[in-house]
Amino acid sequence: MLAAFTQILLFQLAGEVIARGLGLPVPGPVLGLLLLFGFLLWRGGPGPELQQAAQNLLQHLSLLFIPAGTGILLHIATLEREWLPISVAMVVSTVLAMAVTALLIQFLSPRQRDGHPETAAGERP
Repeated sequence: MLAAFTQILLFQLAGEVIARGLGLPVPGPVLGLLLLFGFLLWRGGPGPELQQAAQNLLQHLSLLFIPAGTGILLHIATLEREWLPISVAMVVSTVLAMAVTALLIQFLSPRQRDGHPETAAGERP
């Protein structure tokens, strides 16, 4: 599992180096994630060790939000001053994300005909 975590961190490092080296306005970890995604597409998917490491990260994902939550306290004065625009932005972006997700699910789901979903070939099962 150590090799899998090393692989993830190396892709994050590569993203940081590219983002800072080229002066891109994209965070390095995001570029690293895109690089890792491209690598996994090229390779045909993750190996069992990387799958297990990713599963372990997902099980403890809530712990990764603690530093961000405490970092918010550094900007509490800004939050007190700008609470209304921040709240409006959060509500609007959440509603838009939910609407786009619903539309994508509806668009990408198999079409219904006579109450039966179509198969990949377009015929009823």
